[in-house]
Amino acid sequence: MIRFAYRAFVVTAVCVALFLVATQATSFRGSVNSSGTAVVDVDKLCKGYVAKNVRKSGDSLTAELRLIGDGCGVYGKDIKTLRLEVQYQEKSRLHVKIIDATSTRYEVPESVFPRPKPHGTSSHSSSLEFCLTESPFSFSVVRKSCGEVLFSTDSYSLVFENQYIRVKTSLPAHANIYGLGEHTEPLRLPIEGSGIVRTLWSRDSYGIPRGTNLYGNHPVYFDHRKSGTHGVFVLNSNGMDIKLNTTTHPKTRKKISTIEYNILGGVLDFYFFSGPDPTAVAQQYAQVVGLPAMMPYWGFGFHQCRYGYRDWIDVAEVVANYSIAKIPLETMWTDIDYMYNRWVFTLDPERFPIDRVREIVDLLHSRDQHYIVMVDPAVAHQDYPTFNRGVHDDIWLKEADGSLHKGVVWPGVTVFPDWFHKNIQTFWTDEFKRFFNPKTGIDIDGVWIDMNEPASFCPYPCADPEAAAIEQGMPPVRLPPRDPPRPIPGFPDTYPGAATRMIKRAAAPAPIALSSSVSPRTRASSSQAKTPLYHEKDEDLISPPYSIANAVENGLSDRTVHTDIVHANGLSEYDTHNLYGHMMSIATFYAMSARRPGKRPFIITRSTFAGAGTHVGKWLGDNLSTWEQYRFQIAGMLNFAAIYQIPMVGSDTCGFGNNATEELCARWAMLGAFNPFYRNHNQDNAKSQEFFLWQSVTKAAKTAIGARYKLLDYLYTAFHQQHTDGTPVLNPLFFIYPKDAYTYPIDLQFFYGQNILVSPVTQEGATSVTAYFPDDVFYDFFTHEKLVGRGANVTISDVNITEIPVHIRGGAILPLRLAVDEDGEVAMTTTELRKRDFELVIAPGKNGKAEGMLYIDDGESIEQKKGDVTEIEFSYQYGRLKVKGTVSKNAGREVNVRRVVVLGLGEVKRKSLNGLKVEVDVKVQKITLNKEGGWTLLAGMDIELFQGVDA
Repeated sequence: MIRFAYRAFVVTAVCVALFLVATQATSFRGSVNSSGTAVVDVDKLCKGYVAKNVRKSGDSLTAELRLIGDGCGVYGKDIKTLRLEVQYQEKSRLHVKIIDATSTRYEVPESVFPRPKPHGTSSHSSSLEFCLTESPFSFSVVRKSCGEVLFSTDSYSLVFENQYIRVKTSLPAHANIYGLGEHTEPLRLPIEGSGIVRTLWSRDSYGIPRGTNLYGNHPVYFDHRKSGTHGVFVLNSNGMDIKLNTTTHPKTRKKISTIEYNILGGVLDFYFFSGPDPTAVAQQYAQVVGLPAMMPYWGFGFHQCRYGYRDWIDVAEVVANYSIAKIPLETMWTDIDYMYNRWVFTLDPERFPIDRVREIVDLLHSRDQHYIVMVDPAVAHQDYPTFNRGVHDDIWLKEADGSLHKGVVWPGVTVFPDWFHKNIQTFWTDEFKRFFNPKTGIDIDGVWIDMNEPASFCPYPCADPEAAAIEQGMPPVRLPPRDPPRPIPGFPDTYPGAATRMIKRAAAPAPIALSSSVSPRTRASSSQAKTPLYHEKDEDLISPPYSIANAVENGLSDRTVHTDIVHANGLSEYDTHNLYGHMMSIATFYAMSARRPGKRPFIITRSTFAGAGTHVGKWLGDNLSTWEQYRFQIAGMLNFAAIYQIPMVGSDTCGFGNNATEELCARWAMLGAFNPFYRNHNQDNAKSQEFFLWQSVTKAAKTAIGARYKLLDYLYTAFHQQHTDGTPVLNPLFFIYPKDAYTYPIDLQFFYGQNILVSPVTQEGATSVTAYFPDDVFYDFFTHEKLVGRGANVTISDVNITEIPVHIRGGAILPLRLAVDEDGEVAMTTTELRKRDFELVIAPGKNGKAEGMLYIDDGESIEQKKGDVTEIEFSYQYGRLKVKGTVSKNAGREVNVRRVVVLGLGEVKRKSLNGLKVEVDVKVQKITLNKEGGWTLLAGMDIELFQGVDA
């Protein structure tokens, strides 16, 4: 064994035990995998490789890997010679890459996933050590501080074939593994018993069922141990099965865990992150995939949508009803209902006439509210401007004979943009500028992109998409146009006796179906190679020898773009399928940036890949109105925010499919307020679920939004920190308490930021919740009562459906906006909210100290002007509050504090507190201090709040 670094001789007992278990692993055997592919004993049949010509320098190692014998050919041709490249890129990051030594293979393009610039560090300075065994080749990654093996392929054969790569590692028994999404599974992946297979292949997955591949692909996991946390990321966009299992060592009879990658192509491109704690791993991963984009302040408000708003009247009435109910609505959304026959970049001239839509948008903007619509990638194969411009620009995906590749989506027969085409960004930006022109079109504030796996309703082989569209009723039949049935506040001409403005209904344009055969006007010239790059002619790109567990009936190409399609740059859909939604996100980001220069784009997508958070946010897809999915949304958003670095995330509040009950919607309205992205959305054949439809849900929503808006600057500050350094805006409990083993499986509680513990009721009919409180001090967010955690469960009773248990972690200072006025009404918009003063809530920890942060900028600009940002840190000890940092003098950036509330204190010994008005609550143990005119905080302030208190 070659050790490519100095290794400490002193190894702790716990690390030694883990090392021995991890390196004495055996392979798992089964009979048939979940997709029907026969499972072979790879380690018995395949001998792997031998390492030759090992060369090392200060920060790198290279070696030649030669196939032992003739190989095994389990799922194709073995690559005879490989190249190993190892680089210590940072103290905490190790890069290990295995490629074909003689031929170039597909890798994720640099234009799609920019590689991090390594600073280079010597192997001696690294926290990690790469260890190499020459024959048969295997490698391990070791934590130097204690010699613990983090990743080891020892005892497992490396298989590297033209359409199949297999690598396997052993882990300690009962491993705590998180990530490998997108999925609807517990936060800590269930590897006990029969284990689990995580399949990565983007799929339109209505109902987000457990045990299946979903919309996005994030081949990264965090392995959390008491000795530390590390992360492993494989940069590969090919379809893959990642098998996690528990097995028994045949000699010691000790249990071990294993992770096995089965990949349909590409290369092995591993990044290892040393941590040593979960937050550090998150930060290190962010340096590779990219730091998340900062979102506009208004994007953290409450959003409302529905698939099935019949017409502009429905949309206008929803806006009005939220206003009447005094539920703050920040942004109104419209699904594909606004389109003519579901054709993107069109309006239905009868149901959503342009002047009425513009009237809605103008009304929203006049009230400091916002408007968002959906845009899908699939474009109707019809004679209309967007399709025709795409033909002219040659940007549609094509078959090998040059004809357009077609599927079936909401408009019926459709074509799909080729995001690799040289003209695609110009085309996409132009469509946005045309249709969303502020003066002549729809002046949207953000955009929602969907169906970008890409989804198609046409089962493979989709030989007759026209017939399939007719059979499936695409586009769907719509209800007839109508006039407003009643007056709508905000729309004066809908009232009786008003001078009614007659809307001239345009005649519906007659759709012109385009033949799939030889129309010279519509057939673009083929600009792609017939044989894709990096593949031989005899390779099967439709049904490769190894079948991943894709949860559809007809293989990789079922209900999506076919995998033998070749892009304009020669890459195959087989290799790049999992990048489609990610590339649409990038193109849309630049289109929105061009439309609104200098302003942060607000984009929510469905399909994601590693690094998507640098451009977009994510909603958790087409969930159902069930208690199970209400619960699973917590793990879903924690995965995206804390692990995948896509922090603007949330579920469809109250559920998308099925009918939400009043109780479920009330509970979800409360929980949704603690999602970074907060939107109520459901589908057309379900009952409406806007918050104002139930009295209890109205009350729950007002309470929840009131709490959210109080905390909005706290959330915005935490989000900015993740944008700056990758520190998660949402945290599983084990991120905050990494040494507490009881926190490792918890996924029904979470930290909002790092200091707000949310413990929702999660069972139907329940009015209590049993929550875990670590060994720390906490304070009820709403009542301020103190709770001393003992590292045990606590049952919180009498939690009605308009309440949610929320606690402040001791040691925090929270800058809270005075979002709720004296009458109990909440600021109706984030613009109004930003004009309000703060209160500082000081929640001392066990040591009597507390600290906090506050970040304020203009809320929308990508680049902030010099002197336009307030960024301050608070600290509290012994009755003194200190402020340091930068405070902008510009309007809207000042920090006016009306009152200070100090929790966990008894009666003040001295009543004369520097002229402050004092309110002492002995029962709750808190002191509220008010100052005439409040405090306008400045950097360097040192405020003596009081002297001498009974803690």
